[in-house]
Amino acid sequence: MKTIRTINELRRIVNPARRAGKVIALVPTMGNLHAGHLSLIRRARAASDVVIVSIFVNPTQFGPNEDFATYPRTPDADLDACRNNGADIVFMPAVDDMYPYDGGLTTVSVSKLGDNLCGASRPGHFAGVCTVVSKLFNIAQCDKAFFGMKDFQQMAIIRRMVEDLNFPVEIVACPTVRESDGLAMSSRNSRLTSDERQQAPALWKSLSDARRMILTSNPQASEVIDAIKASLARNAPDGVIDYVKIVHPHTLNDVQVTSPQVLVAVAVKFTNARLIDNILVDAADDRA
Repeated sequence: MKTIRTINELRRIVNPARRAGKVIALVPTMGNLHAGHLSLIRRARAASDVVIVSIFVNPTQFGPNEDFATYPRTPDADLDACRNNGADIVFMPAVDDMYPYDGGLTTVSVSKLGDNLCGASRPGHFAGVCTVVSKLFNIAQCDKAFFGMKDFQQMAIIRRMVEDLNFPVEIVACPTVRESDGLAMSSRNSRLTSDERQQAPALWKSLSDARRMILTSNPQASEVIDAIKASLARNAPDGVIDYVKIVHPHTLNDVQVTSPQVLVAVAVKFTNARLIDNILVDAADDRA
């Protein structure tokens, strides 16, 4: 496994692989890797010839009052994890290499899809995500890129960016990896207090209950949202609800009815961590 620190060095390695017809996969991350990230690396390993894992805490997707400075960074453990799970290259660029010349003047954004859900409370976040991902696609010259479905909105926005800007990249969606109690794995889970960690599985419980409710009785979206909020209030009293939403999975717009297919999504703020989770519900699914 090679550890690459600069854009030029990565290009020197990638270009011969492309000329040789190798399939190149990219797994974009911000480091502090957990089992969810490692599942993406293994999926990439099985589907490609060259696996590149990027580890870059991207400053442009953090707002003024967000946790860029304190975001967990574990480079040594990350390199070991990448090596043990099949990565060929780990790309760990400096901020100045990714954003030279006063931080860069060019940004990439996708309108509308970033207005709801996380975008409503994190203005500018998805422009930062799209900009850095488009840069990584251009630098790595990848054929496939692997993303987890926990960040469903991010994945939907990147897919639309790829389609609209004609990137020759296949976006591969991978299932959310969970702890044994259902909590979606996240780099921010380590910042929960012990009491908050006990309460955090309430996000997945509320979503699972909502899925059963939808498949059983096809209620109005507002009824399901009220039930989720009540469940979170009971089971995660230390959390502050950022949003509970039921949206169309393609447009990400709020819906009133819970069929034929909807995305149910939640975000909850704890003391030092904001957690998100979601579940895709198809009314044609008879597994209530």
